[in-house]
Amino acid sequence: MGGDHGPRVVIPGAAISLVRHPEIHYILFGDEALIREELKSHPELADRCEIVHTDVAISMDAKPSQALRQGRWKSSMWKAIEAVRDGNASAVISAGNTGALMAMSRFCLKTLPEIERPAIAAIWPTVQSECIVLDVGANVGADARQLLDCSMMGAAMARALFSQDRPSVGLLNIGVEEVKGLGEVRKAAEALRDSDPPFEYHGFVEGDDVGQGVVDVVVTEGFSGNIALKTAEGTAKQIAEYLKAAMTRSPMARIGAVLARGAFQALKEKMDPRQSNGGVFLGLNGIVIKSHGGTDAIGFASAIDIGYDMARGDLVARLAVDIEKFHASLNMEIIAK
Repeated sequence: MGGDHGPRVVIPGAAISLVRHPEIHYILFGDEALIREELKSHPELADRCEIVHTDVAISMDAKPSQALRQGRWKSSMWKAIEAVRDGNASAVISAGNTGALMAMSRFCLKTLPEIERPAIAAIWPTVQSECIVLDVGANVGADARQLLDCSMMGAAMARALFSQDRPSVGLLNIGVEEVKGLGEVRKAAEALRDSDPPFEYHGFVEGDDVGQGVVDVVVTEGFSGNIALKTAEGTAKQIAEYLKAAMTRSPMARIGAVLARGAFQALKEKMDPRQSNGGVFLGLNGIVIKSHGGTDAIGFASAIDIGYDMARGDLVARLAVDIEKFHASLNMEIIAK
């Protein structure tokens, strides 16, 4: 029921993802009358859906504390998360209120052992292929311990999503030199160099390295990560406007645009944020995917696809094993100093 469009996006998005993954079964939580009305246009979903009616939907402007007090046990968001907790669903996908979704997920699912704070991870298109960036907004500020946890969680997601045994991980910094950056970032780097993590530690990476695909996982704290994400999205839109203006400014330009239509279409698809829509809440004892509230059916289908891949990759179980091994190898004196 969340996002800008509710069932009008969720239902057709589910239909798109079902074509890609015919074995998916959906549990739809929300206003049954509205859901059934949308399902009339997608009869192929009828045998793949279970509807759980709820009278309460968390508003997009509700404060997390308010949503937690008023929406527990009766809202569509809570019941969807509860289905993951109780083992009735493998993942929950929502386009609703981000703060409410995080608060309810933490309360209902709890965090994995040794994880202090969950993080939001985003899939980032690169020149090479794709990478994972976290945290992109769950936490403002992070100490060395939390950056280490993000490194491990991002690597586990890369293994589940990219099928890599030892993904490469870099810490986002203002330079690649060891003397640069905030103290907590340098401390996290020292701890990674001194430990035996279940991934390849690359070192520091700068902002322009993210889009080049220098590493599989880029780790930062939520304030800078969210700014980087939205700056990249804005830059993509800016480039698209530049191209559109350039291709229509003269008759010859329009002819050239027609001849290069295939190349421009490929570029458009590569830069389309809908293709990588869906932030993963990492560190919880369950899979929670946050779709952009303003996305369309194509974007929501992408969020479902990520949840599907995370479930098939057994993300939570893998992460629990990694946590135990990683923390056993850490030199806690470096973190504490």
